[in-house]
Amino acid sequence: MKVLKGQVWTFRDHIDTDVIIPGRYLRILDLDEMSSHVLEGEDPHFASQVKKGDIIVAGLNFGCGSSREQAPVALKHLGVAAVVAPSFARIFYRNAINVGLPVIMAEVEAEKGDKIAIDLEAGIIENINTGKKFEIQAFQNFMLEILEDGGLVNHFLKKRGND
Repeated sequence: MKVLKGQVWTFRDHIDTDVIIPGRYLRILDLDEMSSHVLEGEDPHFASQVKKGDIIVAGLNFGCGSSREQAPVALKHLGVAAVVAPSFARIFYRNAINVGLPVIMAEVEAEKGDKIAIDLEAGIIENINTGKKFEIQAFQNFMLEILEDGGLVNHFLKKRGND
């Protein structure tokens, strides 16, 4: 898997799924429209300013709250390349991997606007602005394959097609 490089967006501890995508938008079926509301309560400009490949660096317990799969789906659809946080709600972590959004448990020193590089295979995050490097647990090959295939369903269909 290639190294992920992107601009950092920082968020506080305990960002729950209702903050990521508020419940009033869950009935919207158009992903472009639904994603335009991602994290609007935390940063009203996030959805309109985030660029494909940008990376969220958040505090503890990211994705807590309900089990809504729309939260990682909307983040990925918006172009977020990965989420880095010291801890994640278990169901959010699973849902994110299932839809092909890398989530990395790590504490990283980064400010909004910094650029970071994440090497999932080598297990290193580098803050390009400061030069600081942070060790993370390298992703195992099967996890890298799921992410490269765009999520668990796509991975399953690819494997099934090869039988």
